[in-house]
Amino acid sequence: MVKHIILWKLKDELSSEEKISVIKNIKEQLESLDGKIPGLTGIIVRTEPLASSNADVMLDSTLESEEALKGYQSHPEHVKVADTYVRPYTEVRMCMDYEM
Repeated sequence: MVKHIILWKLKDELSSEEKISVIKNIKEQLESLDGKIPGLTGIIVRTEPLASSNADVMLDSTLESEEALKGYQSHPEHVKVADTYVRPYTEVRMCMDYEM
């Protein structure tokens, strides 16, 4: 099993209202990938960071293997969500993948 953890910081120029909408869309769209991508066994998006945090959104996903992770990253459904709902609104992305 492989964990795929991503942290994003939204663009500063987004208004508070825009951030709320963007965060809602990121969560809904990424979590909608559950059951659509081979090897993806779990996906949850955290959107309520404590004030001590410096990230706005966290993706916590579990995949069957490193090969499944590679497939997830290039899967058309994932690419569509990332290109439409995530990348246009984020300025910082940090990733950590590890075997469990």
